[in-house]
Amino acid sequence: MSRASSPLSWIVGLPPIKRAVNRAIRTAARVSRSSRSSQARAAQAGQLARLLTRARATKFGRDHRFDRILREADASPDRFVDAFQRSVPLRSYEQLWDDYLAGPYPTLRDVTWPGLIPYFALTSGTTQGTTKYIPVSREMLASNRAAAWSMVRSFMASRPDSRIFEGKIFFLGGSTDLETPAPGIRQGDLSAIASLEVSEVLRPYTFPPVDLAHETDWDRKLSTLVDRSRSEPITLISGVPSWLLMFFERLLERSGAQRVAEVWPTLEVVVHGGVKFDPYRPAFDRILGSDRIALQETYPCSEGFIAYGDQATGLLRLLERNGLFFEFVPVDELDRPNPSRHWVGNAQVGVNYAIVLSTCAGMWAHLVGDTVRFESLDPPLLSFTGRTKYTLSAFGEHLISEEIEAAMAVAAGQSGASVQEWHAGPVFEGALGHHHFLVEFSTPPTSLDAFRSALDADLSRRNADYAAHRVEGVGLPIPALCSVRPGAFTDWMRSRGKLGGQHKVPRMDGSGQLTAELAGFFRDAGAVLDDRRAGGASSPSGTA
Repeated sequence: MSRASSPLSWIVGLPPIKRAVNRAIRTAARVSRSSRSSQARAAQAGQLARLLTRARATKFGRDHRFDRILREADASPDRFVDAFQRSVPLRSYEQLWDDYLAGPYPTLRDVTWPGLIPYFALTSGTTQGTTKYIPVSREMLASNRAAAWSMVRSFMASRPDSRIFEGKIFFLGGSTDLETPAPGIRQGDLSAIASLEVSEVLRPYTFPPVDLAHETDWDRKLSTLVDRSRSEPITLISGVPSWLLMFFERLLERSGAQRVAEVWPTLEVVVHGGVKFDPYRPAFDRILGSDRIALQETYPCSEGFIAYGDQATGLLRLLERNGLFFEFVPVDELDRPNPSRHWVGNAQVGVNYAIVLSTCAGMWAHLVGDTVRFESLDPPLLSFTGRTKYTLSAFGEHLISEEIEAAMAVAAGQSGASVQEWHAGPVFEGALGHHHFLVEFSTPPTSLDAFRSALDADLSRRNADYAAHRVEGVGLPIPALCSVRPGAFTDWMRSRGKLGGQHKVPRMDGSGQLTAELAGFFRDAGAVLDDRRAGGASSPSGTA
């Protein structure tokens, strides 16, 4: 008898049991909401003390004198955190890999975290696609589960009539099966790891089943997911926005329905994360087709689950008690030898910070590569602003991804468009060069020139450096804008073996190399629909 059809799974999947479970979770969510208090400063100091205590006997803990740091734990939180920051330097993934992980990989036992690391989450963390091997401990698996529960309880507290657990929760995960680099150790897409770790008790509440979750061919998996989910009472679906839209479009195509709400009348919430959502919102509003279906933001990464969307404010609520210790480095100090390091005890509202994690999987003072901005400190509420590597300053314009995402959304709204995917980078030619935007629309604009003008105008409004470089006649010309057919970015991702899961289209490329590669791929594939040259109109042939 399989796990999915075991007596326990059959019993907990009975409708009366599911109704009782849903009532209990909904009640607990309301109680939790009414008694919630932030106290983030004390919570984070406590998290750091627990992390150091657990890892004090590891190689990393001995090398960095965790025992000595812990002697300051009874002092003031600021003094304790300061002792940690003086002893444990900031490290990029590459530095931590070279210093501690590469030698013993794949068998990491008592290296940076106690015990044997059972999993590695594989992720392409750079625009060049270099694979990262992120340790995933048992404690990290528990941390991720707890974060997901916190998010679900928060949503159910905001919707007293929620019936999420009377139906099924759909995880639209990746297409990568798990490899076994050593006995007892597995690696692959984080969603595949999470699927494998779903307990027997929870399987009647989740979709897809294990055999389908680990299908390696993304296109075949997508079609099978569509066919097998249409008859399921889906109440929640989660995934990366671009893959969710692709799935929804296939779902409507094969069902003949006009809106997702027609296929799944039980659907309550779409959980999204991984990228800035604003440019996707019009497409989701159109394709879902019901105000009853909520959009819930999350902020997970391979290193840990950082935050989830707060229903009351629309901002991201930091998970301050979830096995992670957070630090924040001002983005404009990243290139300094010794940038200042802040934590929730002394961070400031309105500053663009690079986020730093120390985790219950042994990633210590690790620069994740994301940037955030505090909108509130009590409670700690964030906005995701982009990636440290996703900056565009080839000409001194200092654009960050948040500014381009927002400008894309404004331009789409003004021109009646919905943006599916985009990428931007510099082109170095002539005396100054120019920017090149590659955009895939799910709903095309009424005028590509109007979209481009609105994009340029909004970037100038948001960023003074960009505006200064766009001075007519002496600065950069209006950017080149290439519109590509639907599915073009997916075809490029497929060509790189990066379909599904947490794989995302690289938004920005400061070198221009990836931008040129993308433009060449679209041109060779015949995917270019229209092309506006920098400072000019469309090319006669529709290609650059």
